[in-house]
Amino acid sequence: MTQLPTTLERYRPDVETIEKDEPETARALSETLLSIAHTTWRNGGHAVRSVHAKSHGLLDGELDILPDLPGPLAQGIFAKPGRHKAVIRLSTSPGDILHDSVSTPRGFSLKILDVEGERLPGGLEGSTSQDFLLVNGKLFNSPSAKAFLTNLKGLALTTDRMERTKEVASKVFRVVESALEKFGAESATLKSLGGHPETHILGESFFTQLPHRYGDYIAKFSLVPVTENLKALKDQPVDADKDENALRNAVRSFFGGETATWELQVQLCTDLDSMPVEDASTLWDEEKSPFIPVARLTVPPQDSWTEEKQKRIDDGLSFRPWNGIVEHQPLGSIMRMRRQAYDSSAAFRSERNAVPVREPGARCPVAAG
Repeated sequence: MTQLPTTLERYRPDVETIEKDEPETARALSETLLSIAHTTWRNGGHAVRSVHAKSHGLLDGELDILPDLPGPLAQGIFAKPGRHKAVIRLSTSPGDILHDSVSTPRGFSLKILDVEGERLPGGLEGSTSQDFLLVNGKLFNSPSAKAFLTNLKGLALTTDRMERTKEVASKVFRVVESALEKFGAESATLKSLGGHPETHILGESFFTQLPHRYGDYIAKFSLVPVTENLKALKDQPVDADKDENALRNAVRSFFGGETATWELQVQLCTDLDSMPVEDASTLWDEEKSPFIPVARLTVPPQDSWTEEKQKRIDDGLSFRPWNGIVEHQPLGSIMRMRRQAYDSSAAFRSERNAVPVREPGARCPVAAG
């Protein structure tokens, strides 16, 4: 096992800095996201998520907590070994359903079932799950909640408009992004606008980008492929020009006969000055604190796109950082702003679709928050 850092920051409430106008920012963010949902609902007749609207894989798997973790890693749901059923949703970031030739960042939503622990206050009624939301980049595309709101307002204006223009722009942005990466650079902005390379979604590593409480400590999470069949898909090209659902079909083809395993890893905070909670634009130094495995996620062969899964997972579930236990509380301004926005989005879908949004095993639809 990778060696633990010798010095670790302990969680305490004052690691977060709450701004006075956060309620106004949270409300504005929620309203902006709902405006995206209203637009896509009016145009498509079906309520979808305000971000990461398009699914590419709906999967059932199992998460095995590793045995004999040292004290700083044996925290929260990872405090003791065990096996949990898990539900996974693979997606891309826009709030409208686009042709896959508009290539954008990818998401991996993970719901771990039947977890023990004190629930976060104001959480979902009847929930016993823990959600983690990850994307295939280490840095969030905005440093703060207010900056994120500014970017989101711009994206909201382009929702469900000029898809052909977006396809053309995506090709241009991919060329520019490829040139940047040849010189060791990359642009999160270009990728978010369609400049992400057209590669297989299952070859990616995924990151929470934003910190969580990790029991007595503070951490970020990652999911990294460990089986060779996943590693072989890293940077594997996927031609989406003639297939609007190229990623979905690639995932379905893979899981038609393959088993996949990822490691769930944590990066513990060692220094709040260089590894801040509030500034999402600062990359935490992996030389000071590497990602260390705490669990393995295994997904066996299955059909990753069925009518049953579309109802149960795509329409019937929500994935949100604030659905979980106190020991894995989301941290930082962007995480705090996500709470109201994700609650409102789930309530919007639950009210308008034939399938209400509810937690696995819960008798009632989720609360509006």
